Amino acid sequence: THLDKAAPDTVGDVLHALEEIPEYRTAAEHKNRATAVAGDKDSPCGKIYVDFTGGTSGSSENYKRLAEAGISTVIAMHCTEEHLKVAKEHYLNVVVASHMGSDSIGCNLFLDALERQGVAILPVSGLIRVSRNA
Repeated sequence: THLDKAAPDTVGDVLHALEEIPEYRTAAEHKNRATAVAGDKDSPCGKIYVDFTGGTSGSSENYKRLAEAGISTVIAMHCTEEHLKVAKEHYLNVVVASHMGSDSIGCNLFLDALERQGVAILPVSGLIRVSRNA
């Protein structure tokens, strides 16, 4: 994956690596950049867990369990106050990635397949369209 290749050492390195991805870079240009909400840019990132769930954050207990399993940094699309509290109690870094950037990456993978079949794509409603078909 991109983060494996980037091999970040700190949360700041994670933020930088995310902005190398076109959808996140565009989101950042529109004032919707990835942000560290627990930990800071100088915090070691350690093991990273990407927690992109469809429309929900799941149980805050998950953050406790992730910390117990040796995860140091969670990248998520959103973070509730309860999740943030648990993350801080367990010294877990949390990076909230741009929701639209994240959704756009997933949509673009599907849209690329449609585009290869000749379907014209018209991005609307905040979709950051990046074709990887070139």
